[in-house]
Amino acid sequence: MAKLKTVLHPKTNSNGEKSYRLALRVTVNRKRSYYHLGYNIDPVDFDEKAEKIKNTHPKYAQLNRIIRKKYDALDDVIFESKTLQTPLTAKQIVDSIRTSTNKNQSFFDLANEHVADLRKLGKHNRAISDNSKVNRIKEFTGNSNLTFQEIDEAMLKRLKIYLQISNDLSERSVMNIYVLIRLLFNTAIRRGIVDQKYYPFGVGKVKIKYPESEKIGLNRNEILAIEILELEKNTLIWDTKNIFLFSFYLAGIRVSDALRMKWKDIVDDRLYYKMGKNDKRDSLRLPDKAIKIINLYKKSEKSNKGYIFPFLAGMDEKNSKAVYSRIKTNTKKINNYLEQIGQKAEIKKKITSHIARHSFGQIAGDKVSPQRLQKLYRHSNLNTTIGYQSNFDHTETDEALNNVLDF
Repeated sequence: MAKLKTVLHPKTNSNGEKSYRLALRVTVNRKRSYYHLGYNIDPVDFDEKAEKIKNTHPKYAQLNRIIRKKYDALDDVIFESKTLQTPLTAKQIVDSIRTSTNKNQSFFDLANEHVADLRKLGKHNRAISDNSKVNRIKEFTGNSNLTFQEIDEAMLKRLKIYLQISNDLSERSVMNIYVLIRLLFNTAIRRGIVDQKYYPFGVGKVKIKYPESEKIGLNRNEILAIEILELEKNTLIWDTKNIFLFSFYLAGIRVSDALRMKWKDIVDDRLYYKMGKNDKRDSLRLPDKAIKIINLYKKSEKSNKGYIFPFLAGMDEKNSKAVYSRIKTNTKKINNYLEQIGQKAEIKKKITSHIARHSFGQIAGDKVSPQRLQKLYRHSNLNTTIGYQSNFDHTETDEALNNVLDF
């Protein structure tokens, strides 16, 4: 006899991080199959006994409607199978509604759903970026009903040529679009929209490989030149110098994260914060130089509405769209002022907010172990750290070159 239950299906990724996928579980003769509803749910928001989402979740009403709709569809299949005395396996029951529900869903249907979910989650930067990628694909195909089966190796190669010639996109930008297509393809396979055999990526097919990019940071003397640069206090260019150095002192944290930081995030000279890019939480002990900078703003705590730096003063942190817009505007201002700071400090390299991270990497060189740098950079994978740091550590090759030419 088939049993149907709404559950959270746990999944552990390669980094050991666990997520819980909202799913309907069908059990037949002790064998299980899952129909995933496309949402990850925190267990605190799920009522296991009632098999529904609690009202603590912001989308509980919508999710409970989805659960009921899919639950009823599966229950109908089970009832019909019992009535007609045609036994079905758990997988056959789940596959029956996958086919009927998803067979007409196009690539752009799923893409629009993806972008809408990002906006609902407050990830506006990525939503705007991914929506732009989707529009470029739509311009190329001219087909709003593009199916996943149509996205084969030949189509992807034509898309690449179109993007590079007609849109003047770099190899890296094209790879970013490929990554989005791959993400949506994997989602479509999980939902039963398209069969695995149509997957166009992987061994012997289309490969996603990013080109090497040149990363140049400031050296020790250039950072010192910025540190000693005299600027009028309580001006935007003075604030820009301070937030740039603060970012550098903390291993190049992103300027968007530094802008969001509040005094409440600091406890016993230790910073606790959540990275905006991937929502990972981290903690760093503030170096003396970083403490010296934030102490310049201690008297402004009230006027800055709790923010350490004044750029987001008066912003409601719960209004993610408005915060994103303010951060985007201020990041442009900061980069403009950094250009002026570079000129005043007589630094010939182009300085942007992201250069703080490259500068830390360049000065760190081979002085710090990759394992410790991995923690400082907040990388999930050690190989990412090693690859990133290789952009700055040229000691061995420099010495080898000198040894060959020493005659």
